[in-house]
Amino acid sequence: MLNIHNLSISFQGEYLFEDITFKLGNGDRIGLIGKNGAGKSTMLKILSKELEPDTGQIASDKELKIGFLKQDIDFVLGRTVLEESYQAFTEIKALEEQMDAINHQLAERTDYESEGYNQLMIDLNEVQHQYEIVGGYNYKGETEKILQGLGFKREQFDNLTDTFSGGWRMRIELAKLLLQNNDVLLLDEPTNHLDIESIIWLEGFLKNYFGAVVIVSHDKMFLDNVTNRTIEISLGRIYDYPKPYTKYPVLREELRTQQLASQKNQQKQIEQTEKLIEKFRAKASKATMAQSLIKKLDKIDRIEVDEDDNSVMTLNFPVSITPGKIVVETNGVSKNYGENQVLSNIDLLIERDAKTAFVGQNGQGKSTLAKILVGDLKHDGHLKLGHNVQIGYFAQNQAEYLDGSKTVLDTMIDAANETNRSKVRDILGSFLFRGDEAEKYVRVLSRWRTKPFSVGQINAAAV
Repeated sequence: MLNIHNLSISFQGEYLFEDITFKLGNGDRIGLIGKNGAGKSTMLKILSKELEPDTGQIASDKELKIGFLKQDIDFVLGRTVLEESYQAFTEIKALEEQMDAINHQLAERTDYESEGYNQLMIDLNEVQHQYEIVGGYNYKGETEKILQGLGFKREQFDNLTDTFSGGWRMRIELAKLLLQNNDVLLLDEPTNHLDIESIIWLEGFLKNYFGAVVIVSHDKMFLDNVTNRTIEISLGRIYDYPKPYTKYPVLREELRTQQLASQKNQQKQIEQTEKLIEKFRAKASKATMAQSLIKKLDKIDRIEVDEDDNSVMTLNFPVSITPGKIVVETNGVSKNYGENQVLSNIDLLIERDAKTAFVGQNGQGKSTLAKILVGDLKHDGHLKLGHNVQIGYFAQNQAEYLDGSKTVLDTMIDAANETNRSKVRDILGSFLFRGDEAEKYVRVLSRWRTKPFSVGQINAAAV
């Protein structure tokens, strides 16, 4: 299906991965894993042909159709749920435009007996025939069926996509991929904005999917439930095993143990040979034998042990000012978007040192409540922050506010204040931006490696 051979790509002169080779076959459900910044999203962009590699080749079947679900969904404003879903049918929509154009000409012309008018009738018949072949008379019904299967109600079909939460917009994108009948699905963090109900639905869909799937995800349970193969990108290399995520580390550790044992045995043989060489060199009668052993030693294929990337991030949220016992208190907080009542009479009390999670289905108001607490949204009801409370807020789309033309270091300096500016280098180091890494431009970083900049802004927050 897809053959990837000697693939390499670099950024600012540094290889992200080099000479990577693997095959993607029908029925493969691959979990593509690795540390943040290892190149997982970049690999998906290359496989989707959105990004060209520096070297290497990707061979595929001629008519192979690839669907790519990105981390960031970019809908055109002003489209309804149905209109956005219909974007899956590019060929059908193009044929509809052709039919509309021909019908418009036929309505305007009165030369019914002319050769030109007759040709228009022939063209219309051909386009209508092709339209029927590609499912033009059935796609609207199929779209509604899939949307309802993903949890949309019929009365929501004509609502604008920008009135929905990120999780519901992700469902629309999934619906488009499903309707396209792709041979390969590339999914970049598909569960990020999905609730549990949606994740379970997605797992069932992927288990029954006829084609190949490559998934980048930090959700270990999701990977275990869906994948049958794991490819890890680590330190510019890949490790490929026909097992789901939790079984992969066990196999890799077994391989590494075998490599260490083999390397140890080989080293003993090398040391013994080197001793013989030194011994024979001292005797003229053994000089020929010594040269023979040297040549033999030079031809040995030295066993290498796979390196482990043991770097880890450290994260803490020191409190600059100790707040009062009550951090946040709400009474009768409500919020509506037009006729859509999202929150109604919310009474909430959060005390100092509490760890509170907002859970619920997509669209139930979790992000809305968070935005109300930080003062980003107007609302009905009363909200009171406790004494000395400072709030830090990390939004779903936080990375969009970063300036790609600035370096990592400059971005952090801009976000710092007088009390923590001297600690900027230490903060970057705890997020694995060490040495020259801090001089990289933000635009070349993966989405996950942009996280510390906003964390730097909130490291004095009480909530």
